[in-house]
Amino acid sequence: MNNFFKTVDLIHRTLDAETVRREAIANNLANAEVPNFKRSEVNFESSLRRALESEGQRPLVEMTGSDPRHLSNYQPLDYRDVRPRRTLDYLTQSKSNGNNVDAEKEFQLLIENQIKYMLLAQSAAFEFRQVSTALR
Repeated sequence: MNNFFKTVDLIHRTLDAETVRREAIANNLANAEVPNFKRSEVNFESSLRRALESEGQRPLVEMTGSDPRHLSNYQPLDYRDVRPRRTLDYLTQSKSNGNNVDAEKEFQLLIENQIKYMLLAQSAAFEFRQVSTALR
């Protein structure tokens, strides 16, 4: 796959993940006082990293099968199959009512999210400026 297209696709997917993360943070903040509410987190980057690393990690000896039903010892993950996953945080408890939303921490995460989103958008714009410059 062309490096430009892969880079833009990765930026686009990460922007989508940051949007899901912003929605989770907003939901956490909206429910900060609801008894027994458990905050949500979004997992994406670690799964994406694993998929990208698997592309270039072929085993020293690769088994071949004589039947399509045979298992292979090399099955790279496709980064395009990685999706942001929401998970509930059952491990922390910050209040006596069972709610584990720490509003201060959520606001900090919201600011980080906004900065990441802005930097990703600027990265996408940079990629397209590079193509525009090359075409001139």
